[in-house]
This record gives sequence, C-alpha cells and structure tokens, in this order.
Amino acid sequence: MNTDIIKGRLLFLKEAENLKNIMRSSHTSKGRIESTAEHTWRLALLALVFEDELKYLDFSRVLKMCLVHDLGETINGDVPATEKKNHPDKDVQERNDLLLLTQSLDAPLRNAILELWEEYEAGLTQEAVAVKALDKLETILQHNQGINPDDFDYEFNLSYGEKYTDKHPLFKSIRVLMDRETMQKINNSK
Repeated sequence: MNTDIIKGRLLFLKEAENLKNIMRSSHTSKGRIESTAEHTWRLALLALVFEDELKYLDFSRVLKMCLVHDLGETINGDVPATEKKNHPDKDVQERNDLLLLTQSLDAPLRNAILELWEEYEAGLTQEAVAVKALDKLETILQHNQGINPDDFDYEFNLSYGEKYTDKHPLFKSIRVLMDRETMQKINNSK
C-alpha cells in the first residue's frame, strides 16, 4: 500500500474520531449522555453475541454495516428518533456528510463504505433489516438501562422500530423482554 493511501486512511480515522464527541439522547447507567461511538460499539457487540442465531446472514457485512451506519453523524450530529419527523432531510444531510468525511479515502474504500451505508439506509437486504432491528434494540436497551431525566418518554420504546424487530423470531423474543423492562420503567415512574 502506498503512503498516500495510508495517509488518507489515517486522516479519515482522525476525522471519524469526532463520533466520540457526538452526543445522543440516551444516557448511560451512570447518567452520562451516551456518544454515538458508544452506541455503535454496543450495536456491533449486540450483533456479535447473537451471531449464532443469525447464521443465514453475511456476518462480515453485518458488522461492517454496524460500524458505518451512523458515520454520517460525525459532522452535523445525531437527530434523536423522537425528532426525526422535524428533520425530513436528515438522510440527505448524513449522506452529504459521509461523502465529506470519506473524501480522504481511496476510491475503492470510500465506495465500499458508501455502499454499506446506502444498503443500511434502504433497509432492503436481510443484513440491513437485521442491523436496523439490532440498532433499534440497542437503543431501547440503553434507554432501559440508563439513568434518564424524570420526563424521559419510555412509551416511545414500545413501538420504536417494530417494523424491523418483527421480521425475525430472535428480534421478536428480544423485543418481548425489552418491552417488559420498558413497562417496568413506565410503572416505576408513575
């Protein structure tokens, strides 16, 4: 590999580091606001711990998609799921930001990352549907585990991402358990 390609990849990694500074609406179990990088890490870990039940998928592709699914948030940040209706151009913004973020990469790698992100956004392949389901489940898991503000809307969890989590028996089973936890949170907050 030539030095220019290495330099371009290192520059990309330095710029992608900002994902550690992008805050989400979720809180950790210590009450600290979660970063998008932390969410991405646990999403990949969630996929890994259930890999044995997802053997029908190209698992390398699943992990890669987990890693790139929120890269477009590196520049302009995260839009919480509860506010997406107020940001109809979010996907366009994220794609444009991803193009900007990956501009230092060599064309084959840049195209591979964009292809993974676009596959995830389209949500049409089995891998994309699985990652979308896991993404929603990780968010719900964090909502239930985190120390959240008193006005936190746990009821949002009960329908969040159902169109993806309903597509596989494993995701449905996980969802049942998470919905029970959500109901406990709702009941405890009354």
